[in-house]
Amino acid sequence: MERLISVRLRDFGQVFSYSAPEFEVREGDYVILEHDRGLDYGRVVPASEITADTKLKEPPKKILRLADEADLKQIIENRAKAKEAFGICQEKIQEHKLVMKLVQAEYSFDRSKIIFYFTAEGRVDFRNLVKDLAKVFKARIELRQIGVRDEARLFGGFGPCGRELCCAKFLKDFEPVTIKMAKEEGLALNPPKISGLCGRLMCCLSFEYETYKILSRGLPREGERIHTPQGKGRVISVNVFRRVATIELEDGTQIEVDYKEKEYAR
Repeated sequence: MERLISVRLRDFGQVFSYSAPEFEVREGDYVILEHDRGLDYGRVVPASEITADTKLKEPPKKILRLADEADLKQIIENRAKAKEAFGICQEKIQEHKLVMKLVQAEYSFDRSKIIFYFTAEGRVDFRNLVKDLAKVFKARIELRQIGVRDEARLFGGFGPCGRELCCAKFLKDFEPVTIKMAKEEGLALNPPKISGLCGRLMCCLSFEYETYKILSRGLPREGERIHTPQGKGRVISVNVFRRVATIELEDGTQIEVDYKEKEYAR
């Protein structure tokens, strides 16, 4: 069976599988490879970063060589040129009065193509913009619309928890996040408190949700009426991690009921 290597294309591209070369490559190495009718570059990443969307739909292409000093110099030059291209594209967007926000630009290794990433509320007719840019740069132009979460991933940053953004650090896919998850986790439904830098519900609500469901097994729900040794009462709060529920009895007295010794409901 053919051995495959996972490579993130350029700086902001997707992760693809490539045929493992005869020479040794290690995680973090820059490589020159075949991609999309030309030469491009990428960085070797762990196989775990490959997603369902980037799995092979055709025979894998080849990694041609490890990037040498000359290649790395060209990559750095391409990044500088991409910044210039970004400014020019920004001006052209304003000239065409297009409602879109330019986010990033990058060159393919051989400079035969420029990719512009942008966000927009809806569909944008950028055909005339592409024609103008092709005349300026004498290269193939690709405009790629991305979501606000992708934008946050590109720029990175730190969340309200003080840690690096999950999308930039380790998340491979953006899972659906719902307000129900915030409710289940007992969070105040205050948009600024439960939204990330992208303005959408925080991604951590999604991957924490299953853990909360497991830890909540066997615990009463807030508002539920239950019987206790001290009498009937209503659950006014639940601490999932301590597995303790605060109960208000009919006479107004508040007590804590410990569920630590009780098994999780199956």
